[in-house]
Amino acid sequence: MPRIRQSDVEEVKTRVNIADVIGERVALKPAGVGSMKGLCPFHDERSPSFHVRPQVGYYHCFGCGESGDVYSFLRAMDHVSFTEAVERMAGRVGYTLHYEDGGAAPETTGRSRLYAANAAAAEYYRSRLLTPEADAARRFLGDRGFDAGAAAHFGVGYAPKGWSSLLDHLTAQKFSRDELVQAGLVSQGQRGVYDRFRGRLVWPIRDVTGQVIGFGARKLYDDDQGPKYLNTPETPIYKKAQVLYGLDLAKRDISRSHRVVVVEGYTDVMACHLAGITTAIASCGTAFGSDHISVLRRVMGDDSASGEVVFTFDPDAAGQKAALRAFADEKRFAAQTYVAVAPEGLDPCDLRLQRGDGAVRALMDTKAPMFEFVIDQRLKDFDLSSVEGRAGALRAAAPIVADIRDPSLRPGYVRVLARRLGLDIPEVQSAVERAARGADRVEAREKGRTAGSEPERAPLAASVTLSSLPNTRDVALERGAMMAFLQYGHRIEPDLFLRALQTPFGHPALEAVRSALAATDLSQPGWAVAAVEAVREPFRSLGAELLTAEFPARTEEGAVASANDLARGLLVRELQREKDELLRGIQRVPADSDEGRRLRYRLRELDADRQRLADA
Repeated sequence: MPRIRQSDVEEVKTRVNIADVIGERVALKPAGVGSMKGLCPFHDERSPSFHVRPQVGYYHCFGCGESGDVYSFLRAMDHVSFTEAVERMAGRVGYTLHYEDGGAAPETTGRSRLYAANAAAAEYYRSRLLTPEADAARRFLGDRGFDAGAAAHFGVGYAPKGWSSLLDHLTAQKFSRDELVQAGLVSQGQRGVYDRFRGRLVWPIRDVTGQVIGFGARKLYDDDQGPKYLNTPETPIYKKAQVLYGLDLAKRDISRSHRVVVVEGYTDVMACHLAGITTAIASCGTAFGSDHISVLRRVMGDDSASGEVVFTFDPDAAGQKAALRAFADEKRFAAQTYVAVAPEGLDPCDLRLQRGDGAVRALMDTKAPMFEFVIDQRLKDFDLSSVEGRAGALRAAAPIVADIRDPSLRPGYVRVLARRLGLDIPEVQSAVERAARGADRVEAREKGRTAGSEPERAPLAASVTLSSLPNTRDVALERGAMMAFLQYGHRIEPDLFLRALQTPFGHPALEAVRSALAATDLSQPGWAVAAVEAVREPFRSLGAELLTAEFPARTEEGAVASANDLARGLLVRELQREKDELLRGIQRVPADSDEGRRLRYRLRELDADRQRLADA
């Protein structure tokens, strides 16, 4: 494949706002001047350590060490090639790429073709919803309170009954059969290739960036022998354990409100959004699980207990089972978790249809804390009118209260459980404490068993980080100066910057970063990132931290002034070192000698130079 011109690669990168790209997946908030931070998309964490610096187009996680530019982010998150990452960003900003052989843009391959095929299929299904054959699909939507505008908003479509309608349409658009099989749009059988979805109402499923990655389809006809709902199979771009329907539409409000509503189906998501609950999402063809939680936490910025996660469940056995599964993962959220059960067991779609949008909104006002819901589920199997029943119920429910991570909430739930059981608070408190001690012993045994089963590993070499640098005046000056050079070098007075950049550092790790920056062509775009990537190991991660760390200033202009002052501070330190050396030299030579006169002349030059720096 022809290579993209390097000048185009850099030009596209300068035109893309990396914070916008990352912000589609991670809730970012200000973290000092010119910096943003959020929960790292590369590892699970409770508090944000993932920093993005839009001005230089770079990110770095102070927790796991992942760092890079917008291309490396896309390659890591979407598993695309470098060329595909550049082409995607070029399309985003409307830039025409040029290739080294001078030819036209080559056909994209791999995952990009799968995205393109799914997008083309979504448009085809949407157009077929308007045909006479789709009358049953339109009636299905209408019977559930969804008009043409609602269908268009969610991109709902119709898959024709024919065995190869979509196949014929997409092959005419130059998609190969292998690509369509890999995308999950067609299936391979003994008699050949045929449409996976036939005679069904179809919902496009999009990733958090809004790209169509798959479909969910409901059967409409009695002669359809397939399941009620049929989803896209696992593909290189569709992983059901990580996909949440409606997240592309809900992500902005989820990020702003730090609140999410988890419902059970496509029509429930539609009903909630149309009723004004625009933070509703649903899992697709699988139970809501830990991978879904990881995705949601990053989008909602889940780093404190101020957020809310509301689950809606049917009160039947399946709904109760789903609630208990969600409770098993509840501790993965920093936000508080709740359960909302509609009156008469109606799901949000039926509730809206029967009682209107206001009833759906009111459902959120009736939410109960997840712990209360689970406690009630545990208690319902016991006869609380008998001593034996109350004792059994206490044994069953005490571990739930003991498992509450917030110690300020636990006493309140002790009282809740005591009221439910009709027991004295001290008796319930004792049972909870016993359950907590038992859980601690089990956890300790599991940790010991795991540790004992692991082979001994060689100790990892200690890496140099900002936090590991010694706390001395010289190191503090060099650390601050390197942050200033990488983050605000373009705003430092040019002559001052170049002169300060040539000043050697005393700390070897900081000197490795400085020397890499000094050897970088500062006239090229993206020079700061290029310098960090050129830092020799094991100091490259330190360079990334210096580039992305919060700069100690309140405003942009304050940061620029501080950066210039730090550069001057380096030069003043270097001048003082040379002056001290000259003073020692003067003591060793006769005052009236040529060498003595030369040293005194140089001393006067140093003092004048220092005064000029002080007056600047």
